[in-house]
Amino acid sequence: MKRACALVLAMALAPPASAEGFSQISEKGAFVSLVEGRELTRFGIKLDVTRDGRIKGRAFGRDVTGAWRWRSGYFCRDLYWGQMDLGPNCQAVKVRGRTMRFISDRGTGQFADLQLR
Repeated sequence: MKRACALVLAMALAPPASAEGFSQISEKGAFVSLVEGRELTRFGIKLDVTRDGRIKGRAFGRDVTGAWRWRSGYFCRDLYWGQMDLGPNCQAVKVRGRTMRFISDRGTGQFADLQLR
């Protein structure tokens, strides 16, 4: 159940992501400049990722809370969806226009595309 909910939350719709047209974000400063003051959205999901390492928002009717840090070129987060602890994961981050792609398991897993608004 925990794993299934994590997959729903991440909207993991495909196997490992192709990088067509996406640019890798490898520096914390570049990541922060993209997300600061903007919402990450997708059907059923609205998240704020703050400069000071917090994640907050809503996904499919539940609160989302968590913390993030930049580690060795990856967005590493701990996340709660309601009361459910989705645990830690370090993700590769890529961008194309207003689309930000988070790829789980240091870029080897499934991905979720969110829009910067």
